[in-house]
Amino acid sequence: MKNKVIQLGVMGVFLLMFSCGNAQEKGKGKKPPTFTELLEKMDKNDDGMLSKDEVKGPLKDNFAEIDTDEDGYITEEEMKKAPKPERPERN
Repeated sequence: MKNKVIQLGVMGVFLLMFSCGNAQEKGKGKKPPTFTELLEKMDKNDDGMLSKDEVKGPLKDNFAEIDTDEDGYITEEEMKKAPKPERPERN
């Protein structure tokens, strides 16, 4: 009987630790990818820049805003200066 109580107590502690750890991770949110990560995923011709044909999602939707020199490519410097996307309001 005593062993069962100890086992239940240990399992309860582990469950509590696990649930608290997950709650903290959810609150942090995802960080946006770095320019290097974007290049690895999208730069099909390995030129170190992203063209409108290579990008997708929000980058493609906001390409004109990010490509400030209007040369048809997004460079690392342009990404650093790009407007940050608005985050949805949390309830």
